[in-house]
Amino acid sequence: MEVGSDSPDYVAATFAACEQLAKTHYENFSVGSRLLPKHLRKHFYSIYAFSRGVDDLGDEAVGNRLALLDLWEQQLESCYPSNSSQSIPTHPYFVALAETIREFDIPVEPFKRLIEANRRDQSITRHETYQDVLEYCTYSANPVGRLVLFLSGVRDQKLHDLADKTCTGLQLANFWQDVGVDIEIGRIYIPQEDLDRFGVTEEQITQRRHDDNFEQLMRFEVERARELFVEGYALADHLDKSLRSDFALFLRGGLEILREIERSNFTVLNARPRISKLGKAKIFGSTWLRSKLSSLGIRRIPIVPNSAFKSAARHTY
Repeated sequence: MEVGSDSPDYVAATFAACEQLAKTHYENFSVGSRLLPKHLRKHFYSIYAFSRGVDDLGDEAVGNRLALLDLWEQQLESCYPSNSSQSIPTHPYFVALAETIREFDIPVEPFKRLIEANRRDQSITRHETYQDVLEYCTYSANPVGRLVLFLSGVRDQKLHDLADKTCTGLQLANFWQDVGVDIEIGRIYIPQEDLDRFGVTEEQITQRRHDDNFEQLMRFEVERARELFVEGYALADHLDKSLRSDFALFLRGGLEILREIERSNFTVLNARPRISKLGKAKIFGSTWLRSKLSSLGIRRIPIVPNSAFKSAARHTY
């Protein structure tokens, strides 16, 4: 095996490390699934490794997290030779990422926004308004969708805006899935204005007291996230068929988490809803079949079934 940070064997090993990370972490949606063209998969894994790494530093790292995030950003900057830094990436994930960046001419801004989201997490643990949460998502979630579009050569701003809808929906679904988990690290992403509207107090959340008011609040938040998925779904019509199926997996993963929250009667304060392995398999199989039927021209069918957008619970608020 040829060694050295720029040798083909070493670079291949760094991509393999990114793939291993992606396959050993639970996510609501598949990363680099078999529905994705083979030549793109390793690049999905390198972007995932960057994103997973920065989130882990912001959420779990021991010590000075801001300093560690600065080091992560230095590694990122070393992936861009035109920057003032003359260093080269040394961390395996960044060796892989540098090749992805070069091959697809990806700008640095989306990566920096993901780092900034985790910097904000170190000092901002509450959000006053829904608009504040949406603004946070422009750092924590929307850059991921834009990075994926860069991999497929999509640079149209209107399509990036549609991707933002889906990514914000995914982030909100994750927030509402993790209400009880985030309490443990001192964070509440439910906007204060919504807590006030439904008569839910911060003390009630930290004490994990589920009642009718909290249930109505979560019904409201889940439905808002679902509406973003509906708005973002139009992106599917503009994607190459090679990427459309993977987009559908991301979207359906988010929608299914919302349905799992509903099926649990919104008891997210005390249990984290998850998509079962069987549930993921069903989503994958359905998406594969719909993609195949569409590609064969048998009949025009939506890549995501209409039923996936429907609530699993009746609600009023």
